[in-house]
Amino acid sequence: MQPIKGFSKLSKEGKIEWIATQFFKDPEAAYHTLSSYWHADSAVQKQHDEFIENTLTNFYMPYGVSPNYLINGRLYAIPMVIEESSVVAAASKSAAFWLSRGGFKTTVLSTKKIGQVHFIWHGDGDKLRAFMPELEAKLIQGTAALTANMRQRGGGITGISLRDKTLDEAGYYQLHATFETMDAMGANFINSNLEEFARILRQELATDARFTAEERDVTIVMCILSNYTPECLVRCEVSCPVEQLADGDDYTNEEFIEKFTRAIRIATLEPYRATTHNKGIMNGIDAVVLATGNDFRAVEACAHTYAARDGQYRSLTRVDVNNGIFRFWLDIPLALGTVGGLTGLHPMVKFSHELLGNPNAEELMQITAAVGLAQNFAAVKSLVTTGIQKGHMKMHLLNILNQYLATDDEKERAKVYFSDKVISHQSVGEYLSKLRNPNPTAVTPKPGAAGL
Repeated sequence: MQPIKGFSKLSKEGKIEWIATQFFKDPEAAYHTLSSYWHADSAVQKQHDEFIENTLTNFYMPYGVSPNYLINGRLYAIPMVIEESSVVAAASKSAAFWLSRGGFKTTVLSTKKIGQVHFIWHGDGDKLRAFMPELEAKLIQGTAALTANMRQRGGGITGISLRDKTLDEAGYYQLHATFETMDAMGANFINSNLEEFARILRQELATDARFTAEERDVTIVMCILSNYTPECLVRCEVSCPVEQLADGDDYTNEEFIEKFTRAIRIATLEPYRATTHNKGIMNGIDAVVLATGNDFRAVEACAHTYAARDGQYRSLTRVDVNNGIFRFWLDIPLALGTVGGLTGLHPMVKFSHELLGNPNAEELMQITAAVGLAQNFAAVKSLVTTGIQKGHMKMHLLNILNQYLATDDEKERAKVYFSDKVISHQSVGEYLSKLRNPNPTAVTPKPGAAGL
């Protein structure tokens, strides 16, 4: 096979033909797989095709709902898009647990976002620092047209500072700017302003007589927002009297508190555990971010950077028991938007926002944080009591049965049989083998082997 030139210029059918004939033994079957996931409405499909480049088809993900979230006194049913079994169930169970204990209390601590112009300049740093107040005024004035609409909505540029990084890299400086983007995630807004900052910086240095000929030369390295937004922060917490924690389970309130608080301490001290601990938080958060058309990669990167802000990677959640009150909380940066991007284009994204009551960006931050906290509470509770696999594998049973192409009748029988047993691929395969052929010499079916 040879590299292809001009692939992006081919029609959709042309792209599919090339892919199917070059990479698949059965091109017709490959075409059928791709076309079977097209939307029945050609106009909707065309819209989906134009979201990204080189689109061949749609990739389906389960869209579920986690109900019974009481957040700041308001009840929500929250959309979640995720493929991992047990996540929605665990989050829903946690939401129901806290529903009768006051629900989730959330507060947006700050909403600033950050962008930087990275540049190389070899000159007198004191002279540049002295010039900065004047330059800042010119930067804000020079971007007035770009920020006009955002300023009308209450946002805009909230600050610009010079950062001297020359001890790390020769001649390296930053224009470090903070922005308020209101209900927009704001990436395009921030980047457009940063590029204009760079143009103004270059122009001012080149024309100001206070700088020498050598100092008039500046190299712009890049102009880009930062997905690390520690000042775009939300806090979510739950609390209840300690006597309400056991909830009829096979352990006392004191035993639960000891086990739960120890688990959080370990996740705070041990990066190997903290990584998986925080991944559980992001199971909930990413699912909401996807459902609402936001950038889950940016949210993930930011959360993990924030978890390591003191130099060691730690748990994003904290726990405290004081004066008979159990308190569990999460501080997390979430740069989310409710306008722009896919929010007005993707039908399911619009559905999600309407399901949530069309929240603004701050409300969406709070909703999303609540799911992350709920998911983490459910996961840690399972880990320190029944163990994580009991609930997870029960939810995973259906996936295993589907891999063995189990019939509906076999699925129902398997659910009953495994209600009090350990679930694994091997045990499910052995059960189906006996069910399909009582002969003790029967061979255990392999995944993909249909029932007769």
